[in-house]
Amino acid sequence: MECSSSLSFCIPKRPLPLIRTALFSSICSSSRKQQMPIVQLSATSYKKFINFALDETKRHTHLAPSPLQERYNSRISMDGKSEIEMLSFEATKVRLLRSLCIESQTMQVLDFAVFPQPEFDMPIFCANFFSSANTNIVVLDLNPLHDVISQRDYKEKYYKGLIPLGLKYAELLPWGGKLTGESLKFFSPIVIWTRFTSSSYKYDVLYSAFMDYYKAWLELMDQAVVETNASKIMCNREAQHRYLTWRAEKDPGHGLLKKLIGETQAKDLLANFLFNGIDELGSKSFLDYFPEYCCEDGTINQSRSIIGKSFESRPWDRKGEFISNSFEN
Repeated sequence: MECSSSLSFCIPKRPLPLIRTALFSSICSSSRKQQMPIVQLSATSYKKFINFALDETKRHTHLAPSPLQERYNSRISMDGKSEIEMLSFEATKVRLLRSLCIESQTMQVLDFAVFPQPEFDMPIFCANFFSSANTNIVVLDLNPLHDVISQRDYKEKYYKGLIPLGLKYAELLPWGGKLTGESLKFFSPIVIWTRFTSSSYKYDVLYSAFMDYYKAWLELMDQAVVETNASKIMCNREAQHRYLTWRAEKDPGHGLLKKLIGETQAKDLLANFLFNGIDELGSKSFLDYFPEYCCEDGTINQSRSIIGKSFESRPWDRKGEFISNSFEN
């Protein structure tokens, strides 16, 4: 399976095996006619990750509920078998901290992100995890606000000191296979893109990575100095708007959300919650940023890859330098 956007959870094309979590056992046991395999909560639940992030953030800044929280808090899937829970907050340097957690008998999904205020050029913290009984698909990164391949000064500012951290987890959580060239511009040299078979050990490694990456992001937040130059703030604003516009249009989680809650609610959730800011931070359209996706009739090409390059192995060396010849057609 190829991860086409890899900025969010990637959904296997084959049917998912059934899974039962401890979280759902008390709810579902009374109506269960057929016993299903039990997977321990410690191996599948991502609420532990959210709780850690919120507790740790409160050690560094004051979190206030986002205005989004009233509208986006929970959903039940159309078939009544999946629960979607959402949280959102804001802080002095944080435009939006939000989480979406999907739990059902067949899967667990986490989409957690922290977007800085435009007055700061900090990376965007990104954690996208998908789990079924046997398969786990993971993207964990401090997504660069600006291009780390062409803007070396930005890369040095935020990632030079984090390369050892990235190397540590690149060994424990190896590269997950093909990654499209379009996606690469939104990743940093320390990105974790991996797939693995479910196990308590791998879960513990992933939790450790999440904690270390999030602590690293919080340290960057603590050190961040507010930008006062209007042109630089505008540059940060446009960079974040471009990121949000890409993700809202090409996020591979769209298909799953559509299946769970319908097309209308799925689009609303993507544009106004998960990637909130599209209407506030800028006015450019997807095709303004990515004209190569324009079809002859003016519509957006639904393919997630246009340039036809994919990266089978990690495209950064141990020093965090981009390896330009590591792609495959």
